[in-house]
Amino acid sequence: KSHEMTSAEKSAISKISIRLVPFIALMFFINFLDRTAISFAGPNGMTAADLALTAAQFGFAAGIFFVGYIILEVPSNLALHKFGARKWLARIMVTWGIVALLFTWVSSATELYILRFLLGVAEAGFFPGAILFLSTWVPSRHRNKILALFYLAQPLTTVIGAPLAAELIAMHGAFGLEGWRIMFFGVAVPAIVVGIITFFYLPDTPNDAKWLNKEERDWLNGALAQEEKIKEKAHGSHKTGLALADKRVWLLSIVYFGLIYGLYALAFFLPTIIGGFEQQFNTKFDVFDKGLITAIPYLPAAIALYFWSRDAAKRGVRPWHIGIPALVGAIAIPAAL
Repeated sequence: KSHEMTSAEKSAISKISIRLVPFIALMFFINFLDRTAISFAGPNGMTAADLALTAAQFGFAAGIFFVGYIILEVPSNLALHKFGARKWLARIMVTWGIVALLFTWVSSATELYILRFLLGVAEAGFFPGAILFLSTWVPSRHRNKILALFYLAQPLTTVIGAPLAAELIAMHGAFGLEGWRIMFFGVAVPAIVVGIITFFYLPDTPNDAKWLNKEERDWLNGALAQEEKIKEKAHGSHKTGLALADKRVWLLSIVYFGLIYGLYALAFFLPTIIGGFEQQFNTKFDVFDKGLITAIPYLPAAIALYFWSRDAAKRGVRPWHIGIPALVGAIAIPAAL
């Protein structure tokens, strides 16, 4: 059904889109960059020259991150409810920034494993916490568009982050450090800085936002409260057991697993794969070339994400909104190799 927006609704959503979404997206940008920075370090000296890692050891280091992440994800989100989004998301960022900074001085495979595990522990709860935070600010009829803007940070991380990482790695020798160590340092510091800013900038609820006027605040609180009543009437109280008993939850989990598996396979190994093309095609890529080539697939991904999500918001999410991109990706990845 069409919905006629009031002036308070229009201005409230506009302010959220300007004041909250870009900042949360910046946090996600830094999050994904720090998580995948190892992919740029690996083929640029860390794996073979300095830490003498085998391919299996590199893969284990990349993957052990998610062990820590899974263990702490639910407890972290429970803590977010207790302490509030502003304090907890700020704590998460500063903590993972400190851990990410320690990669600058890693000297063995064992240290790398430990730091990757701790990085997963530190980052646990950020992504679902950010989604939950936005969901407590934005009514469902506007949520698709807002979340689409947030998700844009992921492909843009590689579009911008890959050349940035290449520039940092090219500073090899500065401060007496290898290029990949400088890269780790350079991408870790923003997490600490933005985490501190988050503590002072991010409001927990609409009632804490001084940039909303009374009419906008009243509309937001009323719309969100009404949605909560409708959900409780339709589904009863929220219980974890009911969710786990719903086969749709498990089916969507399997679908999401497949999507994430492909995403991180590329995120962690694409720079290494590009390095392998040098021998295959008898050519030579410098560090910046590798960064640009790594970034190329993510630019059309960002464009497609934006327009595809707008279509989903307009029509309502349909199964083919998920199925078609997944099928195209499943065909494109092996075809490219």
